[in-house]
Formats: sequence, C-alpha cells, structure tokens
Amino acid sequence: MEVSHSVKERTIAENSLVILLQGLRGLVTTVDLRDETVARGRVDNVDAFMNIRLAEVTYTDRQGQQVQLDDLFVTGRNVRYVHIPDDVDITATIEQQLQAIHRVRNFGSEGKGRREFPARKYK
Repeated sequence: MEVSHSVKERTIAENSLVILLQGLRGLVTTVDLRDETVARGRVDNVDAFMNIRLAEVTYTDRQGQQVQLDDLFVTGRNVRYVHIPDDVDITATIEQQLQAIHRVRNFGSEGKGRREFPARKYK
C-alpha cells in the first residue's frame, strides 16, 4: 500500500473517510459521477481530495452507452458516490490504512526516535 508523501494529504486522509477509499486500491468498484454517468474499474489511486484514478474502465454515459477505457481520472468534486465492494471489511480496511499512515509518521520506529511532528519544547 502506498501512502502519500504530503503531510497535508496524510492529515486530511487520516481525519476523513477518504481513507476507506484509499484502502480500495487494486479492487474493482463503481463510481457514480455528478453528471449521472458511471465508471467501473480497478482503483489505482485515491488522494486525500478524493481524486480517483481507475484502470480497465467501463464508462457508461447517461444514455446507457458504454465505452472501454484503459484508465480514467475522476476529480473529487465530480464524485457523487463510490460503491464499496461487498467483500470489503470496512473497519479492518480503515484500521490498516491508519496503521500505514502512523508507520510513515513515525518513520517506522514504532514510537521511538524520529517523528514527523517533533514534540514541542516549552520554556
């Protein structure tokens, strides 16, 4: 699993349900868009702003016509709904994502040594 290198993105993801969508990487899901179109494909990447990159996509327009695409980038503001696959354990997925973020925050030191946000020293 890949974790964003940006502190801002990790903080946003950690404090919102976008972390669940990030846990869908590699799974096939359906994304309903605001313009009443639908994209179904394998999730390649989701950033903290809910921008979603899908691969091997079946894109269905409002009239029901389908187009096969190699990949599709959907901006977060155009996402209406993301279908969570039935076989995904939501709680476990969120916990795994949070653990990955915390490993990055602690630089793999499990609470010792260097940290992303060093403790403040008060005078």
